[in-house]
Amino acid sequence: MTLAVAGTLMQTPAPDRLTVMDAVVEVDDAGRVAAVHDQSTSEGAASGRAALDSADERVDLAEGTFLIPGLVDLHIHAPQWPQLGTGLDLPLERWLFDYTFPLEARYADAGFAATVWDDLVPSLLAMGTTTAVYFSSNHLEATTALARACARHGQRALVGRVAMDHPVGTPEWYRDATASAGVEASAASIEAVTAVGSPRVEPIITPRFTPACTDALLEGLGELAAATGVRVQTHCAESDWHCDYALDRFGVSDSTALNRFGLVRPRTVLAHSDHLTPEEAVLVAGRGAGVAHCPLSNAYFANAVFGVRQALAAGVGVGLGSDIAGGARPGLLGVCQDAVTVSRMLEDGVDPALGATDRGVPESRIDTMTAFWLATAGGAAVVDLPVGLIEPGRCFDAMAVRTDRPGGAIRLWDGIDDEARAFEKVVRLATADDISHVWVDGSSVKP
Repeated sequence: MTLAVAGTLMQTPAPDRLTVMDAVVEVDDAGRVAAVHDQSTSEGAASGRAALDSADERVDLAEGTFLIPGLVDLHIHAPQWPQLGTGLDLPLERWLFDYTFPLEARYADAGFAATVWDDLVPSLLAMGTTTAVYFSSNHLEATTALARACARHGQRALVGRVAMDHPVGTPEWYRDATASAGVEASAASIEAVTAVGSPRVEPIITPRFTPACTDALLEGLGELAAATGVRVQTHCAESDWHCDYALDRFGVSDSTALNRFGLVRPRTVLAHSDHLTPEEAVLVAGRGAGVAHCPLSNAYFANAVFGVRQALAAGVGVGLGSDIAGGARPGLLGVCQDAVTVSRMLEDGVDPALGATDRGVPESRIDTMTAFWLATAGGAAVVDLPVGLIEPGRCFDAMAVRTDRPGGAIRLWDGIDDEARAFEKVVRLATADDISHVWVDGSSVKP
């Protein structure tokens, strides 16, 4: 079924560029953008009218409602959905053992898993997360059920069964029995997720992080990635503890160790990476991997702020991740605001005992435009998916945001708010209640 959507289109095709257009977006029956008609020209207005008249479904967005690309969340721990907003009082290594591993172990219960997935996926879609990169639990059945839930609710997703076998880094009641068992289960999960049969849902190889995996498991998963070409995701250089652990165990940095195991590859998603050195950034960029920047959870667990501008300057692909539940904000628009905030803290510094010139890292701040690019086109590039922008040839993954909802926080004022200010208000202030439409592949998925 073809679709045509008329309204004001706002998007960021580059980190430093906002485009705003009175447009008609024409979507073909495969869910791809066939054309974007610029209504400000006579030719575009005529072709736009024709597209609206010929479409099987026509949507005319009201004045004050803006069409923007769907959001790409590069880092979500799906099993942690029930603990969202709780348990953030401990260091990472204790948080995992005291809160997270016991919860994730419950996903051996397929009924419990299905209940959570059928709440999580539509909730994120309602917030505009049209593409999600998921860590599941280490259970094959629960992971497959997550893939099915994504397909059923219409979300684009990369779904990974978590592999973890280290006898010290994981509890005995929640780990793969052996490295070979972990590799075999990961291979089986690739087959099971693929067998779900949705073109929008793909598998992703998921070693939790180096402290949770033996050398044999890391090596086996690297070989599996090379043999299958399936994407990889893991945590990298997240905290002081994580980095010290890698140096003590491997004698090299965390990213270098992951690379030696064959896990830093094109389309690898490295969550956090706050402590990457300039040399490691060159390594990551050269391997075609990217970073899921998770600003809110980093404030709790990372002991550092990820330098977005420095990473982009080094050629590293960067997108945003909510890091549910270490990040207690599931909507990625709110994460955009977090990314702007922490970048200012990195640039200005936070210790008043230091002089102003010694306190921060110059040239670190990003603005709302860059943050939104990270949440859309930047994240899409990291995982190499044709989303993140509304342009011909890409999938029509998009949402419409109202700025006039009674009781909402967004207000546009005549003579005060130009297009750039309206865009900033949408990104900073919109909630799920302000999102009137969500589409994936041209199909409406707003619950």
